[in-house]
Amino acid sequence: MELPTINTYGKYSSDNYGVHCLRVDIGDLTIWFSYKTPIAFQVIGKSRIVHNNEWGPTTGKHLNAIDGGDKKNRVSSEEFERLWNEMVNPLLG
Repeated sequence: MELPTINTYGKYSSDNYGVHCLRVDIGDLTIWFSYKTPIAFQVIGKSRIVHNNEWGPTTGKHLNAIDGGDKKNRVSSEEFERLWNEMVNPLLG
């Protein structure tokens, strides 16, 4: 497995702000974080899973940077956790 890489996402004018929106790539898995919370993930070959905004306007901006504001395809906490367990946990073993 390749070593993980960490990048920022979104277009923010401050590098300090960028540290609150991190994207981690681990092999076939990408996880997007808002602060320390995973808010989206994608396994290569599968659809990207994006969590509903249950936090506030800053995380809302992070979510929009990930999915372009496609709120109708975001999932609930329960669905996010179910899909995480189904798709991510087996990869992280």
